[in-house]
Amino acid sequence: MSEMLLDYLPVLIFLAIAAVIALVFMVLPVILAPKNPDSEKVSTYECGFEAFDDARMKFDVKFYLVAILFIVFDLEVVFLFPWAVNLKALGPYAFWTMMVFLAELMIGFMYAWRRGALEWE
Repeated sequence: MSEMLLDYLPVLIFLAIAAVIALVFMVLPVILAPKNPDSEKVSTYECGFEAFDDARMKFDVKFYLVAILFIVFDLEVVFLFPWAVNLKALGPYAFWTMMVFLAELMIGFMYAWRRGALEWE
């Protein structure tokens, strides 16, 4: 039993070191940071101008749509890069599978474009 616990000793040491480093990085700024706030430093900064309305105001749905489209096309790169690196080893089946994926993605992009999801008013 003790031999099995010794196998986990490096993991426990790693976790202890990580916890100590995390605590140091949280406590050190509180101790070392200068404490001279002024009205300009503690004011809300939002897009270069003063906040003009409540934080709970409604946003246009196009903001969320553009954000979702960005995530979708960002994830496309996550799938595309490893595929491109290993294309020779994967063979023609992987090539055509990715072409189907890219075609579906292009159809979705064209649909969003035609519906005006990319137009910012």
